[in-house]
Order: sequence, then structure tokens, then C-alpha cells
Amino acid sequence: MTLIGLANPARFLSVTGRLLPYLVAATTVFLVIGLYLSATAPNDYQQGATVKIMFIHVPNAWLSMFVWGVMSLASLGTLVWRHPLADVAAKAAAPIGAAFTFLALLTGSLWGRPMWGTYWEWDARLTSVLILFLMYLGLMALWRAVEDPSRAARAAAVLTLVGAINLPIIKFSVDWWNTLHQPASVMRMGGSTLDRAFLSPLLVMAVAFTLLFVALHLSAMRNEILRRRVRTLQMMQARAASSEVGAASPASQPA
Repeated sequence: MTLIGLANPARFLSVTGRLLPYLVAATTVFLVIGLYLSATAPNDYQQGATVKIMFIHVPNAWLSMFVWGVMSLASLGTLVWRHPLADVAAKAAAPIGAAFTFLALLTGSLWGRPMWGTYWEWDARLTSVLILFLMYLGLMALWRAVEDPSRAARAAAVLTLVGAINLPIIKFSVDWWNTLHQPASVMRMGGSTLDRAFLSPLLVMAVAFTLLFVALHLSAMRNEILRRRVRTLQMMQARAASSEVGAASPASQPA
């Protein structure tokens, strides 16, 4: 099944309806295994048990950027390829991405308090992730502010692509500026610097959260398609009712 084949909303609903139960089951399995591995992971010799916040914080931080990347591809689909479901994908992903970004900021603050002595610091990475969160909120507000779905889709697509400039800033902020965050320790040249006792649960949790995103995103896309169908039917009924009133008006006038 290709992306072009899924362009038909009815076919998309049919395929995802069959796929979602398996996605939910896989998400549950990976999440249970990841939480178990996280709980049984050893304490860090410096950070103690607080290091285990990493297993929630890092996947959320990764996904906060990954979701914006998905939205950027969907925006290209809206502006360049005119894919019928591209704007649906972008609109459905925005609230999910905002939630992941909020959780990344929240867990980062909880982790930073015992490590840095403060919940918040205007660190380059913290600030750029906060900007990402505000961009998510702005994008959601834009979708609500513009009543015409096609105009809203084009405006949101442009804003999304402009906002994608922030992604490399977040990624390389620890290399470009002197920040409280440590340099990359998982995805780096030469391999990960994390011990396997921490790397294994982290990767399992990353897979679990990624599957969670896919399941939530497909569900949200299905809901958006159905919402648009209901809106279309309501508009057709309103036009039909208006036409009936207009046709009946001359007859009601006295001769």
C-alpha cells in the first residue's frame, strides 16, 4: 500500500482501522518492557536514582523534534504534492507534538532540579525547546483561527516549514554554545557513550513512545477525517434547507 493509495480517505480509514489494534498491542508490550527495564536499571554513581528520569525525558525530547519533522514532510505534501491527506496529517500531529514537548520540558525541569540546583535556566537547548513548544501552540491556534480549511492548511504549512529551522538549533545547541546539557551521548560518531544497562531501557522506551505516537497520530487523523465529513454533511444540509426556504418564499406571497 503506497502513500498515493492511501490518499483515498475511505481506504485510509479501512487500512488504519485494521492496523490500529496491532499498533496498540505493540505499544503496550514495548511500554511494559521498557518500564520494567527502567525500574530495574542500576542507579548512576553520580546522579543516583534520578538518572531514571532520562528514560522518560529523552524519548519525549526526541519525539518533540521528530513530530515537527513529520509535520514538515506533511507540509511539503500540502504545498508541493497536493496530497489530499497531508494537511490532515499535519493538523492531527500538532497537539501530540505539543504534548511530547511539554513532557520533555517538565521531566527536564524535574531532572534539572537535583542536578543543576534549579528547575529552569535560560540554557540554549532549554530555550530552543521552549520556542518549539510555543510554535506548536501557535500552529494549533492558527488552525482554529482560520475557518477555511484549505487556507488554514496552506498558512500552517508555511509556518511549519519556517519553524523547521529550529530543529537543527535544538540538535546542535550543545555543540554551538556553552550549555548545561551534555553533548550527544547516544547518536554520535564512534557509538554511544552510555553503558548498556542504561542504553537498553532507553532504546526500548524510545521505540515504545514512537509506537505510541504512530497510534495516536493515526487515531487523530481518523477523527479529523470523520469530523470533516460531518462538517461537509452539515453544510450540505444547511444549503438544502436554505434552498427549500428560498423556493417556498414566492409561493407564500399573496397574489
